[in-house]
Amino acid sequence: MTPPPGDRSLSRAAAVSFAARSRPPQVRPVTEADLDPLALLDQDVFAEHAYPFFVLRQFYDVYGDQLLVVDDGGELLGYVLMGTRLDRSRSWILGLAIDRRSRGRGFGRWLMAEALKRLRAHEVGEVWLTVEPANAAAIELYESLGFDKVEHHRDYFGPGDDRLVMVLRL
Repeated sequence: MTPPPGDRSLSRAAAVSFAARSRPPQVRPVTEADLDPLALLDQDVFAEHAYPFFVLRQFYDVYGDQLLVVDDGGELLGYVLMGTRLDRSRSWILGLAIDRRSRGRGFGRWLMAEALKRLRAHEVGEVWLTVEPANAAAIELYESLGFDKVEHHRDYFGPGDDRLVMVLRL
């Protein structure tokens, strides 16, 4: 895949950066070879909330077809991880991360759009996610994709670690 179609928000610097890489960014399923760079990306983005490598490995084994990455032929720029119930009534977005240097280029929207497209194709009923209440950019992205705020859940990840719960009915 090429950069997000119709995305006019890509800056000139981003376009030059794309040209300097071996190929345009693409969204694709994760591979086993991606696990080390995926763990590093997750650690950089989420710090103390990052998934340990062994958990990412287990996600790969269980949800490999629901773990998508965006890469430019040289490095991973982001990922989205979905976890769908067997009855397809609900799927959770278990992680969305974009490399700090790659933010503002539409990659998060591109990954989420691809994830939602795949979930719709599998006739999933609804998609849930949690987000840090202070992460205004992520909340804005999710709302623009049709997610609604369900609740502000105090201590979701432990004392003082609140999360906003959001849902999109497909």
